[in-house]
Amino acid sequence: MQNTLQLLFFSGLILFFQGCAPAQKIDAMKPEPDDASPLLYDITPSFINLPITIKIQDIENQTNKFLNGLIYEDNNIEDDDLTIKIWKLSPIELESKNSKLETILPLKAVINYRYGINKFGISLYDTKEINLNGKITLNSSVNLVNWKLNTVTEIKSIDWVESPTITVAGKSIAITYLLNPALRLFKSKMEKSIDNAIEKSMDFKSNVIDAIEKVCLPTQMNKTYNSWLRIVPLEIYTTEALLKPTTISLSMGLKCQIETLIGAKPETKFNRDKLVLKPVTKMPNSINANIIAISTYQDASAIINQNFKGKEFSSGSKKVTVQNVSIWHKNDKMVIALELLGSLNGTIYLTGFPQYNATSKEIYFDQLGYVIDTKSKLIKTANWLASGYILKKIQETCRYSIQPNLEEGKTKMQEYMKNYSPMPGVFVNGTIGAIDFQKIQLTNSAVLAFLSVNGSVNINIDGLK
Repeated sequence: MQNTLQLLFFSGLILFFQGCAPAQKIDAMKPEPDDASPLLYDITPSFINLPITIKIQDIENQTNKFLNGLIYEDNNIEDDDLTIKIWKLSPIELESKNSKLETILPLKAVINYRYGINKFGISLYDTKEINLNGKITLNSSVNLVNWKLNTVTEIKSIDWVESPTITVAGKSIAITYLLNPALRLFKSKMEKSIDNAIEKSMDFKSNVIDAIEKVCLPTQMNKTYNSWLRIVPLEIYTTEALLKPTTISLSMGLKCQIETLIGAKPETKFNRDKLVLKPVTKMPNSINANIIAISTYQDASAIINQNFKGKEFSSGSKKVTVQNVSIWHKNDKMVIALELLGSLNGTIYLTGFPQYNATSKEIYFDQLGYVIDTKSKLIKTANWLASGYILKKIQETCRYSIQPNLEEGKTKMQEYMKNYSPMPGVFVNGTIGAIDFQKIQLTNSAVLAFLSVNGSVNINIDGLK
């Protein structure tokens, strides 16, 4: 019953307008859109600086996990009358000294020393087991190689708790002169063990790429406008690692493309296999992000339709309501098709240049005018609609704000700047400045708004698991 009353009311309203002023029909020639083509646009890459600090304490903790138990074994007694087994006695200690990483390795050694004679075909040997405690001090230069913290380590000294001696025929005989040459034989193996342990513990390629992959997943910024933020990484840069008193610092930089898109959720463009770490001598100390706000004509039409919903345009007793709006591109201009109902029925076509209002954060259409054929039809059928007053009113409505997108985008970006932890032990902090408009570019399928934003980002590695 309610639907029937609504239908009768609507029918009566149409008859009322028809009785007051017969509706005129306009049948203008439609400006056909340019041929569709892939979405291509000028890319201005963004550069995000990522200064990274790693605590030496974390390197120490990780190294102790990878270097445990028996760390050296030599069971061949025939070459030097010695067999040696060395265990890590207690946790390794690391500290920064003189621009190098100093490692102190407490150890326990079990040495079997063979002594005796082998003359005139007579062999008289005995073997003595010696248990020793001491420490090895190693120095390491530090750099970054292929995503890994790389060290080149050299043994600085070997210090025993007491001088190695054995008792032969009731006499104590020092054998340090025998042990030290033998220990030099395992020098390179010990150095390599430390380097391997640090390299394994500080291989953070997968951690960095996993974090970047998460950041590059398209994120919805605004449900009303169905807008999305997408980051497309292009290259990654890094400087040399710098050793400080309690930390190792290095700067990484992400060269990327940042987009905001309107419509269905876009696919990610992240491809970990294409990411290459490139060494550089220095890095900028701030974010320089260029954001592309992509609004397809279909999606822009849907937003503008919301603006026109319920809008009525009148001049005297003449009234029209816009039922639908469509937008497309032709000859470097925007074509705006308005389907009208009321004193004039049909579709009129307007053209103009999209512009950006930095104050209101709106995209609007400048120099809006009727298509020539449309205008000629209007002059014949409805001069009142062709007047500048009506056109100005339409132009005021024919706009849409990207401010919600910008604010949501800024809010989303700031979420990654407040102690954001993409993985245990990794924390991201930073600031985001104002978002500034750069330019608008038209393609055959979308309006592109180019924006820039500045800020800073810091990544701190604290307490790696």
